[in-house]
Amino acid sequence: MKGAGRFQLLHRSLLFRYLLIIVAALLFVPVVIPLTIAVYSIFAGATHTSPPKEYEQYSSIDKLEILWHEEARKLLGEPPADITKRLSALGEAYPLSRIFWVDPAGTTQLVTEPSGPPLLLTGEAPAVPVQWSAAEAVSFMKDSAVLKPLAIVAFIGDRAEAAEGFMVMQIPEDITESKYAAGLDKWYTIAMLVFFLLFITSSWFFFIMIRRRLLRLQTAMVFTGQEGLPQIVPPGKPDEIGRLEEAFNTMVTELKAGRAREAEEEALRKRLVADLSHDLRTPLTVIRSHLHVLGKEPLSPHGQSSLELMDQRIESLGILIENLLSYNLLNSGRIALHPERRDVLRLVRESAAAWYPVWEKEGYQIEIDLEGAPLYWEIDDSWFRRVLDNLFQNILRHARSGLYVGILTEIREGNRVIIISDHGGGLAQSTDSAGAGLGLSIVDLLLKRMDLEWSMESTAKGTEVVIWKRDAPNNLNKI
Repeated sequence: MKGAGRFQLLHRSLLFRYLLIIVAALLFVPVVIPLTIAVYSIFAGATHTSPPKEYEQYSSIDKLEILWHEEARKLLGEPPADITKRLSALGEAYPLSRIFWVDPAGTTQLVTEPSGPPLLLTGEAPAVPVQWSAAEAVSFMKDSAVLKPLAIVAFIGDRAEAAEGFMVMQIPEDITESKYAAGLDKWYTIAMLVFFLLFITSSWFFFIMIRRRLLRLQTAMVFTGQEGLPQIVPPGKPDEIGRLEEAFNTMVTELKAGRAREAEEEALRKRLVADLSHDLRTPLTVIRSHLHVLGKEPLSPHGQSSLELMDQRIESLGILIENLLSYNLLNSGRIALHPERRDVLRLVRESAAAWYPVWEKEGYQIEIDLEGAPLYWEIDDSWFRRVLDNLFQNILRHARSGLYVGILTEIREGNRVIIISDHGGGLAQSTDSAGAGLGLSIVDLLLKRMDLEWSMESTAKGTEVVIWKRDAPNNLNKI
């Protein structure tokens, strides 16, 4: 059972299929070619038409050569008349061949013409010379090696030193062609070409199917659905790519489940923050009102100081709750912004004027330079003021060591920007105030919703916040 399972797993493997193609390629020459030759020979033998019955005595050239040389030995020392008589008898026994002999003087004594097919299939066979010269004899011997027509030559007496001439039997080309088995003609070539094309086609289809499945998997990875997640791929064959598709589908399913859990947890968190914000604001308001009443009672200086510290902490806690609620609403998209074309320099001046007494009371050095042409941006008036309030509030909390506020506008990289800076110890410095990170998160959300860019650089020597409008074709403030 275990062996059967391993074989089934191997059978499903792409490597196994590729090895089959390689083995087929290796066996193509030593196995397929001899096999096709054998099959073709059987087919040719089954379909081959037998030659005429009178051709049978010419079927074995070896036997004819033995016979011809034996006759030549028997004619040793015989008179020309007897030689002519015997060769005439052989001519009657083999009527499809041409027989002639030449005496020692080079004169042709007898010529019997074939009664069947011509000696040559194309053209006429050369005539036998009446008188032979040495050159003609040598040329005839050379032409006989071509075997068209087949010529069996023997010296009278079967040896050259007898010097009694020679005799020849010529067999027509048609007879010699028919005695051989049919060769490798065009049908065998076509069969071999079909085998080769099958091998090429199978290899091409093997790799094209792999490529198609990989491209389908790549497309599923690149093109995502409405949830921003890849689509599930229909499972294919249970091979390596099929297991990769199953792993990919499992990953997509887990991602969707994780995204659903994340959305559920996010909704629960937002609802919890909203409920806590509303539930905490009421008791804080009551506590602060009682602290205000308690402040009118006669207290020692130490008690009065503790009362003021509690009031500051409750105020900071109220601001933190307000920021938490605002961040929750902004992050959930439940607050709609209504951008309008406004002069942001005027809004910054108005907001700075509202904070001016607070900074002055704390002893801050205030430097404001917002002169110049109006700077128009598409913003939401109230929420842009909220951005400024958060930034100014951070200065009040985290820059008490520097006691400096700078608000100005200048040109940077071809754009007019608003710069808010201080000389405090930076946001990384530990302070008694908390909530700065949440306030800056609200700033980031609001500026992005209004298509504004901002950057902040905070060091031990101070913090600088820069706000500018994103580049646009109709930005009239770009220099």
